[in-house]
Amino acid sequence: MSVKGKNEVSDEAARRRTFAVISHPDAGKSTITEALAVQAAAISSAGAVHGKGDRAGVTSDWMEMERSRGISITSSVLRFDYEGALLNLLDTPGHADFSEDTYRVLSAVDGAVMLLDSAKGLEAQTLKLFDVCKHGDVPILTFVNKWDRPGREPLELLDEIEQRIGLHAAPLNWPVGVAGDFRGLISRADGSFTKFVPQPNGKAALAVTMTSEQAAAELGDVWETAMEELTLLTEIGAELDHEAFTGGISTPVLFGAALPQFGVSALLDALKTYAPPPADRRTEAGGTRPVDAPFSGQVFKVQAGMDKAHRDSLAFIRVCSGKFERGMTLTMGSTGRGLVTKHAQTVFGRDRTTVDTAFPGDVIGLPNTHGLTVGESLFDGPSVTFPPIPAFAPEHFMVCRAKDVGRYKQFRRGIEQLDSEGAVQVLRSDIRGDQAPVLAAVGPLQFEVVAHRMEHEFNSPVVLTTIDFNECRVTDAESGAALAKMRGVEVFTRSLNGDLIALFQDKWRLRAIEREFPDLTIEQMLAAGQY
Repeated sequence: MSVKGKNEVSDEAARRRTFAVISHPDAGKSTITEALAVQAAAISSAGAVHGKGDRAGVTSDWMEMERSRGISITSSVLRFDYEGALLNLLDTPGHADFSEDTYRVLSAVDGAVMLLDSAKGLEAQTLKLFDVCKHGDVPILTFVNKWDRPGREPLELLDEIEQRIGLHAAPLNWPVGVAGDFRGLISRADGSFTKFVPQPNGKAALAVTMTSEQAAAELGDVWETAMEELTLLTEIGAELDHEAFTGGISTPVLFGAALPQFGVSALLDALKTYAPPPADRRTEAGGTRPVDAPFSGQVFKVQAGMDKAHRDSLAFIRVCSGKFERGMTLTMGSTGRGLVTKHAQTVFGRDRTTVDTAFPGDVIGLPNTHGLTVGESLFDGPSVTFPPIPAFAPEHFMVCRAKDVGRYKQFRRGIEQLDSEGAVQVLRSDIRGDQAPVLAAVGPLQFEVVAHRMEHEFNSPVVLTTIDFNECRVTDAESGAALAKMRGVEVFTRSLNGDLIALFQDKWRLRAIEREFPDLTIEQMLAAGQY
């Protein structure tokens, strides 16, 4: 790559911020995603999570089940410009049953916004997702949402962040008035005050700038309380250290209310100012791929059914280095096979447009690229392989059969597609055959999605039957042969990567075998319970 080309890549990478929003269900993740896009003028108005009547559904939730239930099941990408920065927001599933998809998305970002409910603080799924970020060295910016509703004390929430997840909390703004009696926000950088003026009929709140003298005269005691709290924050050293933030030691904290879109512009400013741009990427060999090296990328998601008219699939690729140009031929790291990219697209919710160029931090979609699976490395020029994206240990297992044996061709195609997407793990064995694969999932709701998609996308309704196993381990050929002969154990091949997977009847049977046969290979996978 020429010096001019390297400078272009470095300049474009420097203005990109690629991040995800993580939260517990019902903390307002889809709402904040939409509010960010509205504030950045990427869309004209925010949709309700449940689109009803004349109200639109949120842009990032496109699957029918998402709209009917008001939850995020899949992941989507929103891209928009904000004051010279280009923001790539990778929306993640909020439901705990889809933690594995969230993990894959978090492997493709440079930072995360951790969304907290002002009344509930750190919840179970938030804690799991925080640990995923910690595992992947993803820095976290915190947004305390729903301050327009009754909630907890702000100092109490800061203390919880420090005590439970060990991050030094550094507020960038501070609420005036308790949660539920929200008066506005003070910027700690310059002391400016923005008054919160709610509007009727769900309209965005007005943001009225006032001097501190005006605010003190109008707000009285609540202003004095906020001033005392700000003094305390200064005394205890609750200041932002950018190096501590990017190093995973500190988290900038902002307060606001996503639904009336108040405090969201401050979050955008913080993302632009503090969130890290794309950096050199670690490789499987132990080195790094510089941002300005020739093009490289990694598939972090494969999704079908986004376009009902075409029934195609789309591979989501995080650009790790270099400049992508539509039509270039890339090499697949796993096979060395060439891949032409003339149909490359960008994705905004369900909407797609052709993309001609992309730079580090961007996400591009390649439609109908058979053979591309999650974790695949793609490159131009010097070869590179990025570390694989690990899978969660499944906790639920069901046998899947076609309801109509005459539709076996559609059944097989559907199972193969869902397997390649990582929507569910598919386990096969010679004993059960291809007509009755075992589906393995982190959460039971994944099975509902499989059944819905098999019927509506692949025209092959299925019957799912519970299988009496609840512990899962990775083994090898020699140990697998021995385990397959034991009571309460069944050995499968995981279709996606060829791993040998041993299922055990329960943890007591697993422990008994481990004690009696300590030389067998029985390795724990990345457990869903850990994250």
